[in-house]
Amino acid sequence: MAHKPADRIRNVALIGHRGSGKTSLAEALLYEAGVVNRLGRVADGSSVFDFEPDEQEREMSIDARVASFEYGDRKINLIDTPGDPSFIADTLGALRVVDAAVVVVNAVMGVEVHTERLWERAQQEGLARLVFVNMLDRERADFFRTLESLKGAFGAHAVATEIPIGAEHEVRGVIDLIDMKAFTYEGEGRGSATESEIPEDLQAQAEEYREKLMDEVAENSDELMERYLEGEEISHEEIVTALKQGVTQGHLFPVTCGVATKNLGTNRLLEALVEDVPSPAMRGAAAALDADGGETEIEPSEDGDPVAYVFKTTADPYTGRINMLRVYSGVLRSDSQAFNVTRKAKERIGQLAAPCGKDATNIDELGAGDIGAVAKLRETRAGDVLASKDAGVSFPPLDLPAPVMAFAFEPKSKGDEEKAATALRRLEEEDPTLDVHRDPQTGEQIIAGLTQVHVEVITERMKRRYGAEIELHPPQVPYLETIRKTAKAHGRYKKQTGGRGQFGDCKIEIEPAESGAGFEFVNAIKGGVIPTGFIPAVEKGIAEAMHQGVLAGYPVKDVRVRLYDGQHHSVDSSEMAFKIAGSMAFKQAVGEAEPYLLEPIVQMTIVVPEDAVGDVVGDLNSRRGRPLGVEPKGSMTEIKAEVPMAEVLDYAPDLRAITGGRGDYTMEFERYEEVPGQIAQKVIAQAGDGGEEKAA
Repeated sequence: MAHKPADRIRNVALIGHRGSGKTSLAEALLYEAGVVNRLGRVADGSSVFDFEPDEQEREMSIDARVASFEYGDRKINLIDTPGDPSFIADTLGALRVVDAAVVVVNAVMGVEVHTERLWERAQQEGLARLVFVNMLDRERADFFRTLESLKGAFGAHAVATEIPIGAEHEVRGVIDLIDMKAFTYEGEGRGSATESEIPEDLQAQAEEYREKLMDEVAENSDELMERYLEGEEISHEEIVTALKQGVTQGHLFPVTCGVATKNLGTNRLLEALVEDVPSPAMRGAAAALDADGGETEIEPSEDGDPVAYVFKTTADPYTGRINMLRVYSGVLRSDSQAFNVTRKAKERIGQLAAPCGKDATNIDELGAGDIGAVAKLRETRAGDVLASKDAGVSFPPLDLPAPVMAFAFEPKSKGDEEKAATALRRLEEEDPTLDVHRDPQTGEQIIAGLTQVHVEVITERMKRRYGAEIELHPPQVPYLETIRKTAKAHGRYKKQTGGRGQFGDCKIEIEPAESGAGFEFVNAIKGGVIPTGFIPAVEKGIAEAMHQGVLAGYPVKDVRVRLYDGQHHSVDSSEMAFKIAGSMAFKQAVGEAEPYLLEPIVQMTIVVPEDAVGDVVGDLNSRRGRPLGVEPKGSMTEIKAEVPMAEVLDYAPDLRAITGGRGDYTMEFERYEEVPGQIAQKVIAQAGDGGEEKAA
């Protein structure tokens, strides 16, 4: 594949809600461009993009995939992205490196929640946007209703450049509102469109939508607007130029339409990608950060040293780590040296490649604006910057959602701990929204993702790729214990074994401390009744005893301990004896200071359709939640609430059921609060008979 200058490159991502047909559209574009000889389909395993077994089983994209191909004298880097929010990291990484996005919308469902979020992110990235209304052949598909939903969600600048001929199963073509020509399709072959005059029964409708298009196009030029209002003829070339300018500047969003699975309308979209979306050269300098964190820009020029940004990492057990990158300036060459600016590490660039799904073509170089792949870099991960030297530039980190669905896990077989750990490390490299850690309080190994589906996919890939199987369990809630009042206690440890004995004696007073204060130790010893050298041992014994409270064995927090008296023996006293005495005194004092349980409270932000607000709020109330406010967000409604963590460990599937899969949420820790008495009794009982005896 020949090297192309920046003005001949088009970098485009297909984005949209799950089920809108993005992958089918990507397959049709490859077929129309002559890259493949048949329309690939996920269902029969012939897809260029969704080739992983879990993608075929679930019939959904899980990874973003790049297809680089030539069409005429242009090179198109097309990225098919996941539509499920579980795998949004790949989608956001793709939006960072493209210059335009095709927003794919299901003509039956219209604008769905995830589409709105991705539109906002594309807007933040300053991307040109086109819309492809797909699935026009489905029952209840309605292009014009969908167009109105687009205008409602994204504003009046979403304007049709095509309207369909026919509806539902009778759809047979499109009308081009710029050229005012009809194109009908017979079969799925390339070049199957037949150009003709607009059918008489659609002429009035075509003129109506042509006028709406011209209103929007003319707004991009004062001169055009003046001539248009005066009734002057606007040439075809002027319309196309103004349209492209409006798309590039983000002032105009053309809405096209078709049926991807029948290759209806996709040839016209392919032409639009060539003619209407900006090249890297037209888009101009990319915003970046300098060595001091200040704003700087990188020009898309092939002069000077190369600078490239890695937007996706794939960890393959056979081929090793593969990094997808975009070159922002200079020329990156195979068999060259590079410097990882982010990690301050040298890398050897081996063979560069132009990917096309699971296949790739070896290439010698990537110029400014181009996208490609390189394998087997030792240190480099997604988010890193590669350059020929320490260029002192970086890109702002991606704003990724935090993991909210957590599970405790353990290897299915004994002795598989290392295999599971290795597999999870590799999978963490390619998925920045995956969090694997050991809970310091409960000691459990935790795997957390964005949704239950996300975690399930990770465990399936562990098994299939690395032969590592784990069992998932709901994680323990990190309860805490604290005290309600002041109490005193006497801890005395005395042991005589025939030789030198052990003796430690201390008296302490504990009292509640301010919330969040943790543990405060006060040394109030006077007269040397406990030698100075033994006092740290008393404090250490108390601190260790705090790890396991007397109610249910949870850590104790927010207490102040005053050591005010004690005794020592000149021969038998030791640090160990005073450490044990301190622990004994603390446990006794806590038991007499009215201990009680604390539970973590999380703040939740839940986005749901308006018609589901009542059911969602009612469900939150049943979970002991406290709604804080409800606010409209476009076509959706945002609910903020504080809820005990114990009540929302399994919230994701329940929210999906309540909202028909249209709801989404995030949550973050807020504070600890006292557990209500009846629930506290259950928690203590579940901790075991020992916990009940201590509470009694």
